[in-house]
Amino acid sequence: MPTPIRPVLRAGAVLCCALVLAACGSKREGATQVAAKVNKQEISVHQINFLMQRQGNLKPEQVETASRKTLDALIDQELALQAANEQRLDRDPRVVQAIEASRRDILARAYAERLAESAAVPTDKEVTDYYNAHPELFAQRRVYTLVETAVEATPAQQQALKPQLDAAKNADDVATALRVAGLRFGTRQLTQGADALPMQAAAPMVALKEGQSHVINGPLGARILTIVSVKPAPLAAAEAKNAIQQYLLVDRKRQVVDQQLKQLRAAARIEYQGKFAQAAGEPAPADGVAPVVVTTPTADVSATSAASPAASSNALDASSVNKGLSNLK
Repeated sequence: MPTPIRPVLRAGAVLCCALVLAACGSKREGATQVAAKVNKQEISVHQINFLMQRQGNLKPEQVETASRKTLDALIDQELALQAANEQRLDRDPRVVQAIEASRRDILARAYAERLAESAAVPTDKEVTDYYNAHPELFAQRRVYTLVETAVEATPAQQQALKPQLDAAKNADDVATALRVAGLRFGTRQLTQGADALPMQAAAPMVALKEGQSHVINGPLGARILTIVSVKPAPLAAAEAKNAIQQYLLVDRKRQVVDQQLKQLRAAARIEYQGKFAQAAGEPAPADGVAPVVVTTPTADVSATSAASPAASSNALDASSVNKGLSNLK
């Protein structure tokens, strides 16, 4: 299981290197903070450093090359910006709307991040309790070789398929059942630990044997995880500690933000209008569809998968189904 603090340290080292390089460059170039001029517009070292902070996992010897590529990208961006200004694209209603949407998103996220800073770091006892509560992720962890099948199907179609999928003895049987049902699907093979599985799959799959499948149902389709092979790969408490702590902290931050937004909603005067009022149980106005009034901010605090501290999100949505359909059968 990866240790979350290492990427942070690497990112910090990379940023320091970038700042040192910038400082050295400044001394050689007369202490200027200007990295380039595009026509009469300056591009600063600070702009480069800001973007470099987003490029994690860079080795020190890669920093100078990455800085140059970042500068070239900023130059291209500036050229496009100048051309856009000449054509007065900043007055285009679609552009104005996009800029405002980005502004709203940035401010809402900044608010959420500031709220999240108040979350307390999990205690050692909380980490230990989480470890003990999820033996399928740690003490009894298994590594699976799977055939993952993504299928487009309505909830009713998924329910009708359940007997055939429960009786399937391997991935070929699963594929046959889907073909008979006339459904579009795609497959891929992968190997991953139980800690990388979706939360709803980790515990049930402990009881499955090779050839059996677990189905994750969704509103647009399903993911079918068929076990090809499995082997035990337990994680000791000491190995899992840092990752569990990071997961619990991120989840706690999410809860802090969710709670505050609920309080804001409770205190705000929110009026659904038009068809949205009808959906909310209020009568729609007789004179047509009125604009929607939304008075609460929206924000998102990124979190690791609910399945475990070591996994990324595996929510079943249109995107995940479409990715699975890239290899149609």
